Amino acid sequence: MDILSQMRQRAQENQKRIVLPEGDEPRTLVAANEILRQKIAKLILIGNPQKINEMAKENGLEYISKAQILDPQTDPRMPIYSSMLYELRKKKGMTEEEAKKKAQDPLYLGCLMIKSGDADGEVAGARGTTADTIRPAFQILKTKPGIGIVSGAFLMFTPATALGENGFLVFADCAVNPCPDATELAQIAVSTAQTARVLGGIEPRVAMLSFSTKGSAKHELVDKVTEATRIAKELAPDLQIDGELQADAALVEKVGQLKAPGSSVAGKANVLVFPDLQAGNIGYKLVERFSGATAIGPILQGIAAPVNDLSRGCKAEDIVQTIIITANQAM
Repeated sequence: MDILSQMRQRAQENQKRIVLPEGDEPRTLVAANEILRQKIAKLILIGNPQKINEMAKENGLEYISKAQILDPQTDPRMPIYSSMLYELRKKKGMTEEEAKKKAQDPLYLGCLMIKSGDADGEVAGARGTTADTIRPAFQILKTKPGIGIVSGAFLMFTPATALGENGFLVFADCAVNPCPDATELAQIAVSTAQTARVLGGIEPRVAMLSFSTKGSAKHELVDKVTEATRIAKELAPDLQIDGELQADAALVEKVGQLKAPGSSVAGKANVLVFPDLQAGNIGYKLVERFSGATAIGPILQGIAAPVNDLSRGCKAEDIVQTIIITANQAM
């Protein structure tokens, strides 16, 4: 788990500004206190200052005093944020009055802060759905150049040290897109490779997974993965990527040499791109439960600035880790 320690250290050295829209959510406050205690990031809490400070005092969270607290009801910058939202969304039919109201929504406000340069990243979702978190990010921040889809990756720390990068792999998409087409799947592959580089500090070797290896089966689902591999190579010519590959051909060297001889990825993959959300979500959970692996995520990727989603069942320590990840993405 040295990768996690490295991410923590990088965050401490760079001190990015992370906005937490759920500023008065109890687990979020505990996590914020820990982040500030360890000087991992600068935090902006959205919410009522009196309520947040009272909660901090009641729970002995002494470091919350070091956070910036933004009250959407009183902050003098709100007209700037609402005007920005109006300009971004007026072509979609949003009125100035609607923009003023929507800008007070903490999830929209967090993204507006990032867009205006007042924050570097956002962590939310302890109270809401993934769609609630992604929607304002997609509307305000948009996607990265060349990428038209937001996807969700998991960092997988497994005890199988012979696989991936000493047991470390990145899986995607395991959280967002039910059935990506070939172009979308290619973009997910490129985004996941970037996640592996930025967060894992590894050179990605990307396997595009299927139930077929190099034409061993014929089906339109196989064709989609083959086409996605071709498109991904065009999008990122220097990326080590191969497909279509079965999971054993991607991960096990002897099998990879047998089924895909000459491949620079087969048998050595450290990034696995699943053909659809069903496969990805089931796959990461099976690995997690059967092997005792640690799965960290979902990490949202493809957005023009780092915004990450939490599970509503998350613990404070999960939020701490997500803030660390978001800070690293923001570098």
